[in-house]
Amino acid sequence: MDISIVIVDDNPGSLELLSTALARDGLTIHTASRPSAALDLVRQFRPQLVLTDLVMPEMTGLDVLSRIMEIAPATDVVLMTAHYTTETAVEAIRKGAADYLEKPIRIPVLRERVGRLIDEARRRQEAASDAAAEFEGLIGTSARMGEMFARIRRIAPHYRSALIQGQTGTGKDLVARALHHRSGVKGQYVVLNCSAVVETLFESELFGHVKGAFTGADRDKPGLIEAASDGTLFLDEIGDMPLATQAKLLRALQNQEIQRVGSLQARKVNVRVIAATHRNLRQAVAERHFREDLYYRLAMVEIQVPSLAERREDLPLLIRHFVDRFAQQYGKTIRGVTPRARLVLERHAWPGNVRELENALGHACMMAEGNEVDVADLPASLLADPDPAAANGGAQVGLSGADESDASLAEHERQLVAGALEKAKGNQSQAARALGIGRDALRYKMKKYGLL
Repeated sequence: MDISIVIVDDNPGSLELLSTALARDGLTIHTASRPSAALDLVRQFRPQLVLTDLVMPEMTGLDVLSRIMEIAPATDVVLMTAHYTTETAVEAIRKGAADYLEKPIRIPVLRERVGRLIDEARRRQEAASDAAAEFEGLIGTSARMGEMFARIRRIAPHYRSALIQGQTGTGKDLVARALHHRSGVKGQYVVLNCSAVVETLFESELFGHVKGAFTGADRDKPGLIEAASDGTLFLDEIGDMPLATQAKLLRALQNQEIQRVGSLQARKVNVRVIAATHRNLRQAVAERHFREDLYYRLAMVEIQVPSLAERREDLPLLIRHFVDRFAQQYGKTIRGVTPRARLVLERHAWPGNVRELENALGHACMMAEGNEVDVADLPASLLADPDPAAANGGAQVGLSGADESDASLAEHERQLVAGALEKAKGNQSQAARALGIGRDALRYKMKKYGLL
């Protein structure tokens, strides 16, 4: 399947240079010297990628970007300009740009940066056809996850600080690693879990100390910010950082320099900072538990990680992923889960999100003696769901675990699916929402029970 690109630049020489430099098999390139003509090409071909100059007579590149986001929001847009600044790059990313290149563009840089986007577009095409997707260790094909993957790709090359928010167990640490990996920095990825550090040791951990700074400081010790220089510092659960340390962290981020505890000498650093939290930091700011100026410094770009409840259509994919992984880890030939075990997994609310699902399937695969995970292999907490209706959008499910036979469970599931479809008057999306499952999972069950 070919990848389609549109290039728009009012300079004919630039158009020829760009199209020649990017030409390769499996790539169709359309060019336009006017933004209006480029937008017509976007409407006609729905390209995977658009490269646009920032300054043009008819309209600016940002205007072109805004129009493309309305016409074809799945299209990646790369802005090109001779006036690059981090601030304008971040502004463009916020408006939906996939990347921001400085003119004159060196051909190797152009091919590497644009080539990465082309490869991503091809992987998305393959993932859509295979109904599977993995992005930097994150699993999902839902719209929410697709939006997040695109945001990571767009932010990674440019951010200096970023804030990741989401419930516990959603994979905020994987998002942080994806940002670091995609940023292309050469330094280390350094992690500090703010909820695990004693308040009196925070400054020493972050900034380091010199010999004799306090009792027990028998040698000079660099802090984590120094260790992450030219790389990335990940501050997990930033909401648990003491206020006094927050003030010093803010100064370090603003000035890109630190002072070790007990030293008068400032040391320059070059560090990107990613913070993550499950707390509502805006509320923490209002309650004076978190500094407002630090919040805005960290939240220059934000990424919201969806809960499992917000992307239940990814559940079958995640189940298959974890079962395959644990089967290989334990050296077992487990092919999947039984229908009644799948029903238990689908009706659970998953308050602990993907981490809870991973732990449950790790336990189940360890306990499984056959080729499939059955209800008896699942943790007891899943068999005593306190509010099954909540996990099914209001649909009542009478299930008593392993005591019911496969036949009765299958019949009950068939009736449940048929009833939801009848209530939704055949609307599959509405029926899937009522059942608390994804549309793909619903279609699988309809096919299984002859309801298609």
